[in-house]
Amino acid sequence: MIASSCKYESLSSRETFNASVRHVKTTVALAERIAGGENLADALDALIADKTVSGDEILPFVSMLLIDKFGYRAAAKNAQSTVSGFEAALKATASWNAFDLVMLYNHPDVGVIAVNPKNPAHAAKIDRVNKSELLVAYVGRFGKDYDASLAEKAADALLALYGGESPKEIPALLKGPCVYKAPKEAPAPKPTRAPKVSKGAKPQKSKDGATAKAAAPVAERLPAATQKPAPGPKAGSRMTPMYGVLVTNELFHNGNVEAWKRIIDSFKVKHPDLDVLVYYDGERIVNLNALFKWGKVKHGSVIQFAVAGENICDVAKLQRYLAQGASPMFEAFLRGPVNGVLALF
Repeated sequence: MIASSCKYESLSSRETFNASVRHVKTTVALAERIAGGENLADALDALIADKTVSGDEILPFVSMLLIDKFGYRAAAKNAQSTVSGFEAALKATASWNAFDLVMLYNHPDVGVIAVNPKNPAHAAKIDRVNKSELLVAYVGRFGKDYDASLAEKAADALLALYGGESPKEIPALLKGPCVYKAPKEAPAPKPTRAPKVSKGAKPQKSKDGATAKAAAPVAERLPAATQKPAPGPKAGSRMTPMYGVLVTNELFHNGNVEAWKRIIDSFKVKHPDLDVLVYYDGERIVNLNALFKWGKVKHGSVIQFAVAGENICDVAKLQRYLAQGASPMFEAFLRGPVNGVLALF
């Protein structure tokens, strides 16, 4: 029996054929820009922002251009611990004129994020790196010859910086032709919409006398078809920094968990293209019931969350509701029919 080849199967339909042609044309255009001295992560920013390319094209671009065509040195490492704040990496690499640098962070929820370590605008692209998550450093000179031994040291030092370490200074990295140049058209981040205050919400006093605005949730009976869970964040999506929510109840018990579920469900119904990512103690919490079952999320603990997707909005309002859901006033979110969705946003 003759085995059939599937090498060109993706070209068998008009849609996939056209997508392949667009990808090839973009690859050629990016190759010209890199050969002219432009950083790949900087070049991808505007293309992703205007949806010329999608997030799942980042890895093919990196492999074809940085590895195959321009011969960059690559080094990979899994984070040894959770690290947040990368100002030290920006400060150190800003003067590394010997090489062009690209860092790839494989975020488990958002997808691959490409960063130019020398670009101040990219410092906020990675809010934190959790233990065991993958980082890959690419070091090269836009296709020109370079010292392979020095490039290896630079890649290892870059990974150490993003791993929260302080590597030894390498004077040879300060001299070279790869001086950082700000992108000509750096896209500005989309502003988060200011939260709207619901009419009729009156301040309530908790047991300790602190005043807070209690939510006045309104339950709406929605058809079952509209209550499907929102899809996870797509590769290349933007992700907000981590926001901390302080647990002010004596224990984050089952009632608090149910309040959080209803708040997040309401957010997803209003914004189906956005996803709420919850973290505790550096670990992603997929099932919120785990916060109660662990039995260690007590008064004074901090639960973190982030929002991922495009056109991110209502984050401040979400944070305010989650804070109330983690307080003794969580019962306000448990009113209404069991199968209803709260109209909070």
